[in-house]
Amino acid sequence: MIVLLLGAVGLTTVYSAVTADPPPAAQKVLFYKQLIWFALGFIVMTASFSFSYRVLERWAHPIYVVCVLLLLGVVVFGKLAGGSRRWLALGPVHLQPSELIKIAMVLVLAKYFSKGSDPRGFSLKELIRPMLMTGLPFALIVIQPDLGTAGLVALIAVTMALFVKVERRALLLLVASAGALIPFVWSLLKDYQKQRILTFLNPDQDPLGAGYHIIQSKIAIGSGMISGKGYLQGTQNALSFLPEEHTDFIFSVLAEEWGAIGSIVVLLLFLVLILWGLSIAHRCRDPFGNILAIGITALLAWQAMINVGMTMGLMPVVGVPLPLISYGGSSTLTVAICIGLLMNISMRRFMVE
Repeated sequence: MIVLLLGAVGLTTVYSAVTADPPPAAQKVLFYKQLIWFALGFIVMTASFSFSYRVLERWAHPIYVVCVLLLLGVVVFGKLAGGSRRWLALGPVHLQPSELIKIAMVLVLAKYFSKGSDPRGFSLKELIRPMLMTGLPFALIVIQPDLGTAGLVALIAVTMALFVKVERRALLLLVASAGALIPFVWSLLKDYQKQRILTFLNPDQDPLGAGYHIIQSKIAIGSGMISGKGYLQGTQNALSFLPEEHTDFIFSVLAEEWGAIGSIVVLLLFLVLILWGLSIAHRCRDPFGNILAIGITALLAWQAMINVGMTMGLMPVVGVPLPLISYGGSSTLTVAICIGLLMNISMRRFMVE
């Protein structure tokens, strides 16, 4: 029911975003494409809980290798769009492997962490392998470049590692190392990536340039006030002030039309979805299923948090879609697989081999 409700909100908001007055003819097709992707998502979701999730423990590494190869394929053969190579053109379908690698990485990390460690937690030596398994797709996604998805991959891995427990000494060393690397990482960023971070810190320093999009997004959210302007009545969207209104900034469209009430309802639905995932992890007796549920829930939670945060100016604009709401085939199918796997674990949570 949660998926149906969020999906219905997503489809209606995508329709509003792509039928702004006057809409390009090509934009209208996006709604029908999303309708098809959502239907395919239900099929994929059903398939994802029709077998025992424990099969995935044996297939985790092959799935991971295939997804990494797809990422390598993007680097070599990927379609260039908007200055980035993120998609593989497979006939009429454009696949985004960076979406699939998130699930693959959760699988391999769940398999590794489920083997157990010292009661004090995983040592730095034991963390080398999961860091390498995370670092490879992270680097390949950064090359595209797609810092948003790369950061999401890192956040999911860190969440899973902290859940299974890390030695205090190893944790302090890793945090100190990460802090020391910040100046080096900053020097590697491209100018537009640095500008995004600076704009996040102070969007008013360039209101007609780099800060324009986030300022317009906050205007759209604020102008919705308590009850919103009404469905299809959003002016920021209709006058094309919002960038990527059907993907990255779709929450701004929703907030302008439905106001604080509608926004809070959607956020509460996401909260229930996340609590449901945590509940499944808590009740699962199988270590692999337990950690897998945590990883999937972290994926959904971080993605929703980052998207909503960036539209409100609380986080840098990094191009992360809102689960079940934003337009996107690869994203929709990935979220559908995640929901299906959570249902799978819930159905079989008392079955311990």
